[in-house]
Amino acid sequence: MLLDQIQSPAELKKLPRHQLPQLAQEIRQFLIEKLSVTGGHLAPNLGVVELTLALHILFDSPKDKIIWDVGHQSYIHKIVTGRKDQFDTLRQYKGLSGFPKRSESEHDVWETGHSSTSLSAALGMAVARDLKKEKYDVVAVIGDGALTGGMALEALNHIGHEKRKIIVVLNDNEMSISRNVGALHHYLGRLRTDKHYTRAKDELEWLLKRVPAIGETLAKTAERLKDTLKYLVLDGIWFEELGLTYLGPVNGHSFDELLTTLQQAKRLDKPTLVHVVTVKGKGYAPAEKDSVKYHGISPYKIESGEVLKTSAAPSYSSVMAKTLVQLAANDPSIVAVTAAMAGGTGLDLFAEKYPERFFDVGIAEQHATTFCGGLATQGFKPVFAVYSTFLQRAYDQVIHDICRQNLHVVFMVDRAGLVGADGDTHQGVFDIAFLRVIPNMTVMMPRDENQLRHMVYTALYHCDGPVAVRYPRGNGLGLEPEEPRAIPIGQWEVLRKGKRVALLAVGPMVEVALKTADLLRQHGIEPTVIDARFLKPMDEERLAALPKDHHLVVTLEEATRLGGFGSAVLEWYADQKWDVQVEIIGLPDRFIEHGSTAQLRKEVRLTPEDCALRVQQLLFQQRPDVWRA
Repeated sequence: MLLDQIQSPAELKKLPRHQLPQLAQEIRQFLIEKLSVTGGHLAPNLGVVELTLALHILFDSPKDKIIWDVGHQSYIHKIVTGRKDQFDTLRQYKGLSGFPKRSESEHDVWETGHSSTSLSAALGMAVARDLKKEKYDVVAVIGDGALTGGMALEALNHIGHEKRKIIVVLNDNEMSISRNVGALHHYLGRLRTDKHYTRAKDELEWLLKRVPAIGETLAKTAERLKDTLKYLVLDGIWFEELGLTYLGPVNGHSFDELLTTLQQAKRLDKPTLVHVVTVKGKGYAPAEKDSVKYHGISPYKIESGEVLKTSAAPSYSSVMAKTLVQLAANDPSIVAVTAAMAGGTGLDLFAEKYPERFFDVGIAEQHATTFCGGLATQGFKPVFAVYSTFLQRAYDQVIHDICRQNLHVVFMVDRAGLVGADGDTHQGVFDIAFLRVIPNMTVMMPRDENQLRHMVYTALYHCDGPVAVRYPRGNGLGLEPEEPRAIPIGQWEVLRKGKRVALLAVGPMVEVALKTADLLRQHGIEPTVIDARFLKPMDEERLAALPKDHHLVVTLEEATRLGGFGSAVLEWYADQKWDVQVEIIGLPDRFIEHGSTAQLRKEVRLTPEDCALRVQQLLFQQRPDVWRA
């Protein structure tokens, strides 16, 4: 196999051009086989095989900087740069990351998990290169969906202003995760279908200047005419008006077109955009047919593409969406908003049922948040379903536009807590800390899917201002569905009544707390277990009662310990001037890498065994009188 011969970009460069299509086919087969076992981002990588190979043939990585905007398209890059033999560990605990990782390889010059960052980073590297008077190329590969992110547009504007040599490769597959939306998407569609597009301006200018004596005059005289013709004929004018030379569209699966056009871009000493058209899921029929499903896929059967199910219980995302659809049937004021994540958040169900009340704004979380605020001022109940880590991108809008005006916007915060294989860029572990400090915000988290149903109802009908309902990735407990009903705001639920020790748990940690209590009972300790389902406001009446017959309060959260739920409990007792021993069990002050949720909980000591041991140590070492009582 040709693929076995490629251990570095240098070996790829030696390969005869006529063998490149065979290598591309072998890489696709390799990915299809490996990801059927590990899972991963299949469709995005199948679409960029030829593009990745062309980049590594023409550019000299790592001297030349190749930046992948959303890192889930970097699998072929990893293969070419010597990591093929590690693909059995892809996205596995202590294994190969599913995204670029600077600690993994010198060829990974920038780490990306969230979209729209590559252009800013690339310009920073280009400016650094010029200030240091060094010579290398900077190439940023960005998807068409990522251009809807405001940060990418800000960077394009700055790139055109700086006029540094930089190559932007626009990988246009008409998709982000879900199908792209918006005016920019339709603009690119016109470029893809315009057969008359040409790069006549530069070529004509070059020819005119070659005419002896009068060439410069002719060139200047013709300038206005050329620009007029461009506005009439060439749709690529938008990029050129931003200051980038536009090349394309190019067939992203043709080595001849890719190598020729990228070579032309490499020769230019100014910012250039190469528009490459690819097919997401290329080469694997199930992925081509449904690139949304196969964007990020669990282990599957190669022959049929059937996903191997691990749980019969419904996912939290689908429970939220089905509840929202149910409530919207009798309430026309409910509208649903997503930032290019209709499938991931389950809102595709809402879109099918109520298309006129569903809005996909593209990869634009900041806009989505303030858009919801505008809807709320006019009496609608906007629900923005968004991953925890993607909500981070809209933090100023949450504070300034929503909470400051006390607008009734409902944030359904998906993927809250440890998410597993996607790793540190996607672990939703900071939202408790950054949401609870904002005035007017209500924050809650369910322990199971039925409680999620009730919280969706409560958020819509029993909260006047902004509210966030955070829930984990994955499946519920398989409970029989209950009819949605209201939960008293700020009221916790005592699941077991004990003494000495109180375990206050949030979300999935409630189950951990119950199992911890079972282990402690074996040692004669009967703890109280409380589902602290409201993180803000907290149940102050319950907090005030605990010290009467409990010597130790332990908080459990699958989130950062700094500024989280445990900190809120400590702050409350401090404000009351009560001398209460509080132990915070949560995530350490570091980024958590990829692995299964079970493996990561074990690593950070969030298992029932670890929690029980910690309680025992505290009782014995810090309060031996209580332990011996």
